[in-house]
Amino acid sequence: MKTRTIGHLDVSAVGLGAMGLSQGYGSGVSAEEATGLIRKAFDLGCTFFDTAEGYAAGANEELVGPALAPIRDQVVLATKFYLGGPLSPAELGKQIREKIDASLTRLRTDHVDLYYQHRVPDSIPVEDVAGVMGELIAEGKILGWGQSQATEEQIRRAHAVTPLTAIQSEYSLMERMFERDVIPACEELGIGFVAFSPLATGFLSGRITAEDTYPGADVRRVITRFDKDNIRANQPLLDLLTEFGREKNATPAQVSMAWMLHKKDFVVPIPGSRRIERVEENLGAADVELTAEEFARIETALAGIEIHGNRTDEDIAKLLIKE
Repeated sequence: MKTRTIGHLDVSAVGLGAMGLSQGYGSGVSAEEATGLIRKAFDLGCTFFDTAEGYAAGANEELVGPALAPIRDQVVLATKFYLGGPLSPAELGKQIREKIDASLTRLRTDHVDLYYQHRVPDSIPVEDVAGVMGELIAEGKILGWGQSQATEEQIRRAHAVTPLTAIQSEYSLMERMFERDVIPACEELGIGFVAFSPLATGFLSGRITAEDTYPGADVRRVITRFDKDNIRANQPLLDLLTEFGREKNATPAQVSMAWMLHKKDFVVPIPGSRRIERVEENLGAADVELTAEEFARIETALAGIEIHGNRTDEDIAKLLIKE
């Protein structure tokens, strides 16, 4: 497994997002299944694991922590905290400290390597959060910190107080809005960029069809790129990935992440899966190398392909009120 540097942390070129083990695609997996999958990912060279306090109300951290416990000193562990607002500086500091202590307990560790603010509301000054993060770094409870779905302005303001290690935001062939300003800012400031949903919630696997249905608490019920008409309309993108997959002896998912890995050397995707064969496939993307000519061909083709549908927090919130 190749490695990359995000901020000051060395991680595997492809990480593992653990959210789906607990939520997002119906009921979660057992602790035994989660442990087996996480350990298999480590055996395949994955050293970067991502969770959050908000995934299944802390239950995801309770899966990830024990699974990583025997190899804790060999991996980079990231988790996230969420803040509503507004909060006074004193209230903010108190809440963050309560949250990190609770996460450390669930994760069965004395520190996390990377601690993200899980969404960045305008109601809370980023400078106040950055100040607390600096204190936690000084105390050794966290080794670095980051933001999720932050704007360029929020990144620059926070980084000026306590340097950011990484930004974690949605990024894939189907969602490229952060290429405009955030990713260039990360490059300028020496901040890593961690891509969640790098396969567009599985759409870029090439296995999705317009006949598929998504019952219960499956987020694909409310993500518009999975509308039947949009699935059909996005077929040119899947055809492109399939074509390159044949050339590279790779799957569409692997080509999708190879494109991302080629683009910038500080970008690290963190796909998730509940199946070991998919984890093997995803981690194998690190071995698929595009030439400059191949990358240019993909970029040229993408410029002529319109993407239909997207994924938004607002749409996902609708899942809570659907029957």
